[in-house]
Amino acid sequence: MSTAFSAPALKAFGAALLTMLSLDAIWLTTMLEPVYRPVLGAWMRPQPDLGAALAFYLLYNAGVVALAVAPAWTQPGARLGSVAARGAALGLIAYGTYDLTNQATLQGWPWSLTLIDLAWGTTLTALCATTAWLASRPRAASPLTPKGPQA
Repeated sequence: MSTAFSAPALKAFGAALLTMLSLDAIWLTTMLEPVYRPVLGAWMRPQPDLGAALAFYLLYNAGVVALAVAPAWTQPGARLGSVAARGAALGLIAYGTYDLTNQATLQGWPWSLTLIDLAWGTTLTALCATTAWLASRPRAASPLTPKGPQA
C-alpha cells in the first residue's frame, strides 16, 4: 500500500479530491461575496484561473493522502481520529502559510480573514483526510473468513 499509484492511494486521492471540490464549491459560492470580495475585490479576477485551481486541487489532495492518510496504512490499529488530526494539522499549516504570509506582507489584510481562512482550511483538510481514510483503510478480515486449513 505504499506506492503512489496503488489501489488504496487512488481511492484515497479520489475521495479527498471529491470531498474538497464539493465542500470548497459550497464554501466559495456562499462566502465569496460576504467575506472575500470586500477584502480582495480589486485583486480578484472576473473569472478564476481554472488551470491554477486544478493544479492546486491535485497537488493539495496528493499532499493530504501522502502526509495525513498514507502513514496510517502502516500503523497497526490506526484510528480515524489520528488521520483527521493529521489532516487538520496539514490544513492549519498550509492555509496558515498563505494567510499569515499575507498578514505579514500585505497592507490592510484583515485578521478576521486570516482567522476565517485558518478555520476553514483546518476543517476542510480534516474532512478530506477523513473521507480519504474511510475510502482506503485496510479492512479487517471477516469473522466468517477461514483463518487457516480446515480440520
